[in-house]
Amino acid sequence: MDLASAKMIGAGIACIALVGAGIGIGNVFASLISALARNPSAQVTPFAFLGFALAEATGLFGLVVALLILFVF
Repeated sequence: MDLASAKMIGAGIACIALVGAGIGIGNVFASLISALARNPSAQVTPFAFLGFALAEATGLFGLVVALLILFVF
């Protein structure tokens, strides 16, 4: 196996973190909708946006690692 194909495989494996980010974001907003359906006067939206940001950050870290593998190493 040459270096270019190893880089592509490594970048693909690093992008698996994006799947986890998608699942996490789905869970955050599913819980938000459930909480607001049970109690419409609840102030849970800032916590939902914090959870969204943290879940998205893990996906972005995976994407950065994939780009580092492709273009730096």
